[in-house]
Amino acid sequence: MERIETDICVIGAGSGGLSVAAGAVQMGARVVLVEAGEMGGDCLNAGCVPSKALIAAAKIAHEQASGEAFGVRPITPMVDFGRVKDHVAAVIAEIAPVDSQERFEGLGVRVIRAFGSFTGPDELKAGDHLIRARRFVIATGSRPFVPPIEGVENVPYDTNETIFEVREKPDHLIVIGGGPIGMEMAQAHRRLGCEVTVVEGAKVLGREDPEMAAVVIKAMEDEGIRMIEGQPVTRLSGTAGAVEVVLGDGTVVKGSHLLMAVGRKVSLDGLNLEAAGVEYSPKGITVGANLRSSNRRIYAVGDAAGGLQFTHVAGYHAGIVIRQAVLGLPAKSSMRAMPRATYTQPELAQVGLTEARRGAAHGAALTVVRAEFHHNDRAIAERKGKGLIKVMVAKGRPVGASIAGPQAGELIALWALAISARLKMSAIAGMVAPYPTLGEVSKRAAGAYFSPKIFDNPLLAKFVRFVQRFLP
Repeated sequence: MERIETDICVIGAGSGGLSVAAGAVQMGARVVLVEAGEMGGDCLNAGCVPSKALIAAAKIAHEQASGEAFGVRPITPMVDFGRVKDHVAAVIAEIAPVDSQERFEGLGVRVIRAFGSFTGPDELKAGDHLIRARRFVIATGSRPFVPPIEGVENVPYDTNETIFEVREKPDHLIVIGGGPIGMEMAQAHRRLGCEVTVVEGAKVLGREDPEMAAVVIKAMEDEGIRMIEGQPVTRLSGTAGAVEVVLGDGTVVKGSHLLMAVGRKVSLDGLNLEAAGVEYSPKGITVGANLRSSNRRIYAVGDAAGGLQFTHVAGYHAGIVIRQAVLGLPAKSSMRAMPRATYTQPELAQVGLTEARRGAAHGAALTVVRAEFHHNDRAIAERKGKGLIKVMVAKGRPVGASIAGPQAGELIALWALAISARLKMSAIAGMVAPYPTLGEVSKRAAGAYFSPKIFDNPLLAKFVRFVQRFLP
């Protein structure tokens, strides 16, 4: 058994763990990285990267079939599903070297490819290594949650960990779960020529602003995706190529393939957190705003920290931990300006408060302003005028923004900055955006906040008339 003494031991080589390891070692700390699975974690191998690569291929196929409004004769795309998956694999392969063991060892990180298990409050066993560290960072991520539906153990199904390996085009994909993952995969497969049905026990995109969700749902239904809401799945049956999903009202949905997209479960199995004195729950490790656990030597980042499950959250958490564990500086995390996006077309993005939460936070003091994409010249030129932006404003500052429309995931960054930096709406209204761009929709929303104060103000009108009398 090899004994290793180090400053920081990171458990998990996903986005958060790699960010901590790279930052810490380049600042001079001794770092050991423990990973039993693939380097890069879920995001690179089964999440963000392959899903966006698949969505990109689906977009190309969709554009071939939807050129009528532009005077371009539509054609039925000839999709080679296997080659589409080759494209997905090639994208992963191109990005993989950045997350590779070789790169991190080149930076000076000691990489151990084994499962880790705590043997005490400051010691971890990983394979034939016993690691004692001044600080530990748990970055083990999450995995797909498969609900205990009757018959699930006997029916073939995919999750995000396996769907990208399917090389034969599904005739009819049934997606259980109407959240971001389910909706993204539903639209991508529909555009690649599959029949698709989405089954959601509650509301499709139920976490989002209902008005914004409706824009995306309508667009997907127009593309031929069947949506079933408010019906729990009670039983599964069938074999490969012929599966049946029985709903609460007795309806039977038949398809060729089944995708489970009902959520994710934090990966903490086998860590023996009790030996380390770390408190946790099914949602994740119990941490404070500084991301420290009940054992002050141990931090948790990303999905393991029990909060929002996004790659960019894990990266943000890494910075919070580095400031404390490497530089010895105080630091706390805040989700106040943390954006999220669903990469359907149109896209859906959110940061800060939604309109539905106005009563809980600012009540009547909150003003909601909006701008429609059908007033944006760039959106009109590209025939993408369906959608809108809503901005929630309190005391002249934005506290939330919701966007449903083209490139919403890009446009939300401005509002994330505005909320994080506590900018006033006047800063957005005074911004000069190039014409014609989709970014003008944000400026228009900011202008809508000031319009009543300027154009519906009798006192201002009297003042202007007075000034006009004396101007030369």
